[in-house]
Amino acid sequence: MPPGAISGSANFIRRRRPSPDIALKGLYEISKILNGAARLDQMLGNVINVLTSFLDMRLGMIVILDGDGEPEIIATAGWASEANGKPIETLPSAVIDRLVATATPVVAEDVAHDPLFARAAGLIARRIGARSTFLGVPIKSDEKVIGTLSIMRAWDEENAGGFDADLSFLRMVANLVGQTVRLHRMLAAERKRFLDERRTLEKALAEQLAETRAPLPKLSGIVGESPAIRKVMETIAVVARTNTTVLLRGESGTGKELFARAIHELSPRKAKAFIKLNCAALPESVLESELFGHEKGSFTGAVGQRAGRFELAHGGTLLLDEIGEISASFQAKLLRVLQEGEFERVGGNRTLKVDVRLICATNKNLEQAVAKGEFRADLYYRINVIPILLPPLRERPGDIGLLARSFVERFNAENGRKVSINQSGMDLLKRCSFPGNVRELENCVRRAATLARGDVVGREDLSCTAGECLSSQLWTGGRHGPVDPIAELASGRTIAAPAYERPRPAAAPPPAPTPAPAPDDEDDFPDETAARACEHADSGDCPAIASRLTEKERLLDAMERAGWVQAKAARILNITPRQIGYALRKYRIEMKHF
Repeated sequence: MPPGAISGSANFIRRRRPSPDIALKGLYEISKILNGAARLDQMLGNVINVLTSFLDMRLGMIVILDGDGEPEIIATAGWASEANGKPIETLPSAVIDRLVATATPVVAEDVAHDPLFARAAGLIARRIGARSTFLGVPIKSDEKVIGTLSIMRAWDEENAGGFDADLSFLRMVANLVGQTVRLHRMLAAERKRFLDERRTLEKALAEQLAETRAPLPKLSGIVGESPAIRKVMETIAVVARTNTTVLLRGESGTGKELFARAIHELSPRKAKAFIKLNCAALPESVLESELFGHEKGSFTGAVGQRAGRFELAHGGTLLLDEIGEISASFQAKLLRVLQEGEFERVGGNRTLKVDVRLICATNKNLEQAVAKGEFRADLYYRINVIPILLPPLRERPGDIGLLARSFVERFNAENGRKVSINQSGMDLLKRCSFPGNVRELENCVRRAATLARGDVVGREDLSCTAGECLSSQLWTGGRHGPVDPIAELASGRTIAAPAYERPRPAAAPPPAPTPAPAPDDEDDFPDETAARACEHADSGDCPAIASRLTEKERLLDAMERAGWVQAKAARILNITPRQIGYALRKYRIEMKHF
């Protein structure tokens, strides 16, 4: 056979053949790289570099082609930058065309005499030597060639032999690379589809809001007229018309289930079932049975066949609350149902198809969970198509009165009473921030209505006045040691419930905590001074109320109560007179003299 022919003949020259043990170790190392979390181009670069440890090669190259057959990713090994030539020029387009057209390996014993390498022979000779050998295999995905894997080595006449072992090893590596490229492209296409769908819905929402500001529909259980709640309802009115997955996010007690039901009631599916499930309330084994159902005898206690929540919600809507609490193994099972719309009952082998509109809810920061490996990124993209952030009650104080009256009416209907809240009681409620949100407000109203001696609830009937503020009892347990209120004021910290963190991009690391000047470093818990002051609701230092006051207002309040005597104001705030003087100068407050 003449030099330069393309073949797999046993007369072709090689230097060393990888043993089965070495080849197996090489495939193991390459599979670890391809299962990592790096970018695709970085993975392929690491793969081609690892190959140098298992094959006798001087140059190595992986080329991934785009849809038009042009190089999209080029990963090389053994190439040092030179003024003349680029790595891709050692692999002529004629060789790539041959690999793509035939989908079979290409071997050239001596590239210097092979017409396919005519234009690259000089560059290859400068890199390797006058004579070199080329081995190339196609990279396939679904039987379609999407790239090439090739190596070049110095030609050695003394070590003649076949290339079967090398080509077999390269084919296995190319197969792993092809599968990885396919998965990356599928994920990229899926993410692009989600983003396009989100942009389309956002555009539709903007167009609708530009056309009209019509009154929002009345929905059972949702009370509020504030801009924050109106914005949420406007978003819900748009997304409810589609089958797009919605993720409700917000603090505990903001009413995620009520808003999920509102989406269902406004959707074309309102005549079908609305099914809900709290994922955090059940262990994984029970959760699988609850969602997918089970067959008779599939486990101890399964005395009959049972339909799961997905089946019950067929044609309707399914709410998965606390979606961020499910385990990693169950996330994979859930992902299949969301992608394919099909599943099998526990203990069954018949595949069931369902048509369900999914709504998920969580108070967990899913972006941080993805970054920590606690939540699958592909499931995150699947459920976070339309995120809706529900505002906490402290961001909609204008709705507190409406909600309080609604809870009183419900209490009266349940207990045959005619209780009402007078203006002084309502004023005190409106000053609170309610870290526990709507759930805490309802608790406060029901408690006051139950314990009221008459049919009118006043400020004296509320928990704050009785020294039993719920916020004080719940959010002060973490403090140890004295706290400097003026230092707290100067630091810019506000008193609030444990904060629900708004979503951050998954790639961004969590911000470093800002050091507080107080002796302790607990975050977002009311200080002990404020807790003790809850015995006097008029002081404005109750944790549920203090967050409504600015730093300067708290200082002025203490001075007014002390008759502008600095020493007395210092005792009220549990600080020193010197610190009072510093704070007065800081805020440029002029002393009043009587």
